[in-house]
Amino acid sequence: MKNDMENKKVLIVGMGKSGIAAAQAMLRLGAKVFVQDSKPVSDIEPQLANFLTSRDVKCYFGEKPSCLDEIDMMILSPGVPLEVDFVQEAIAKGVEVAGELEVAFRVGNGNYVAITGTNGKTTTTTLVGEIFKNAKKKTYVVGNIGVAVISMAVSAELDSWLITETSSFQLETTKYFKPKVSAILNLTPDHLNRHHTMENYGAAKAKIYENQDESEYFIVNYDNPASFELSKGCKKAKVVPFSRKEKLTYGAFVADGHMVIINDAGNLITLCKADELKIPGSHNLENALAAAAISYFAGIDPAVISDTLKNFQGVEHRLEYCGQVDGVRFVNDSKGTNPDASIKAIEAMKKGVILIAGGYDKGSDFTDFIKAFDGRVKHMVLLGKTAPKIKEQAESVGYTDITMSKNMEECVAEAFRLAVPGDTVLLSPACASWDMYTCFEQRGEHFKNCVHGLEK
Repeated sequence: MKNDMENKKVLIVGMGKSGIAAAQAMLRLGAKVFVQDSKPVSDIEPQLANFLTSRDVKCYFGEKPSCLDEIDMMILSPGVPLEVDFVQEAIAKGVEVAGELEVAFRVGNGNYVAITGTNGKTTTTTLVGEIFKNAKKKTYVVGNIGVAVISMAVSAELDSWLITETSSFQLETTKYFKPKVSAILNLTPDHLNRHHTMENYGAAKAKIYENQDESEYFIVNYDNPASFELSKGCKKAKVVPFSRKEKLTYGAFVADGHMVIINDAGNLITLCKADELKIPGSHNLENALAAAAISYFAGIDPAVISDTLKNFQGVEHRLEYCGQVDGVRFVNDSKGTNPDASIKAIEAMKKGVILIAGGYDKGSDFTDFIKAFDGRVKHMVLLGKTAPKIKEQAESVGYTDITMSKNMEECVAEAFRLAVPGDTVLLSPACASWDMYTCFEQRGEHFKNCVHGLEK
């Protein structure tokens, strides 16, 4: 473990999972720690507050930190924008501002696989993690997937692998972060309330390969023009494309119904049949191709990759089958937090979908989302802050089979009432969850509990 934090004065901003893990790691490394969170102390978990005060941590809860003149570094949680006034003030004073991912890379050990993209990150990261575990590698699956990178990095071994789901929020504060294999799965409009433009959003994603060298690999989606355009900025790492639509001369693709890879030597490696995947939808074939390329070019045996691809069942909250009530299927896709993710979920369904959508508005346009219904969605039940916006945009393109609901219980009950045997009630919100829930996982669990309530 590389420890250059001893006796440094470090302010950690944001006391979510990432911030708490960063505080614990900095204390372990001998830093003098300060913390700040926009919540007042009354909203902070008492156990956390007690932990911090018992270790002589100066806390600024619900207030601006007054320690900017004495700190050496500020560690930002992913949800904290760089535009925050005191963050900008710290930068102006010459304070180094970094994210938890960057700090984890500096102070920890292990080899990094970094995976980003607008959609598919969690499925691909989980699948890559399973492949590495099945290959008997020391493996930690971390990052935006729910496990703070630093919590594992500080105890990781030199030969371990950190399979890391990285968001644009995490990447924009990197400086030295250098994965062995990086990947951009796709790029579609998202988080524009934070990044403001697609150019800014893409630039944040592109930082994933910025420090890679000629011995390392960058995996990128050939079929997604916006992400493949970013590959032009990759000057050193070997660019490995993947495609479910085209036959390539290098990279991962589908040939005669099989998932295959052409390697650096020009050899063709056949993995498995595309229809042997258990995860549904064309988007999941893309995720599987990305995972196969990442794993192969990281040195994993093709036989292990093939076996894992054929047995992988998917991840919770992403097209998760939740059961059947009176012939009506229920599918939890709470991970569908933007229109493009939900389009892919709808495309994976057959006709007869009752769709539950809506939530926190990230500045998205929902017109293409509505147009993607294409006869599959027979009715839409809306909830959350974006419900009026989605309804207005739906009606503007001629879709009027809409019900407005107050909460998830009402949504599930109404969707079930509208459904007939053979239909599917799909929760795929096309929005974040933050207006009603702390995270998409909590939203998905609430949906599943409501479904189980119908069975009683």
